[in-house]
Amino acid sequence: MRKLNLIVVFNKKMDKVLFCIRAKEPYKGMYNFVGGKVEPNESNDDAAYRELFEETGINKNDIVLDHFMDLNYFKYGNNLQVYYGILNHEVTLVEEKNKLEWVTINEELLNNEKFAGNYNIPHIVKQIEVYLKNGTGIDKY
Repeated sequence: MRKLNLIVVFNKKMDKVLFCIRAKEPYKGMYNFVGGKVEPNESNDDAAYRELFEETGINKNDIVLDHFMDLNYFKYGNNLQVYYGILNHEVTLVEEKNKLEWVTINEELLNNEKFAGNYNIPHIVKQIEVYLKNGTGIDKY
């Protein structure tokens, strides 16, 4: 399976998430998490930090990433690795190809015409929020 990653970056207050506005397909013109491909012979964690830095200028001194979940799309042959992190401090973003924008966490994330991923974005954000609030206790959903 082809390995890809998505990186969910929260601001320090955890009320906003960083998105890129896709410049090319898939999801051209839509908001999506930053991320990309895991290169051959590259660890998953190294790939996440590399992609984050390339697309935003955010580095290991700014954030600690945690591998949170994988979404496996067997029919497409994709393993989508979801990482998240909370910024340690304010950063100056450096755009690569895609425009970057902070978006407030609210019901707008459910707008499937604006946000990529066929409703995966609100699902992912909510699952991370639940985990950060309640830990690993599945009964605390």
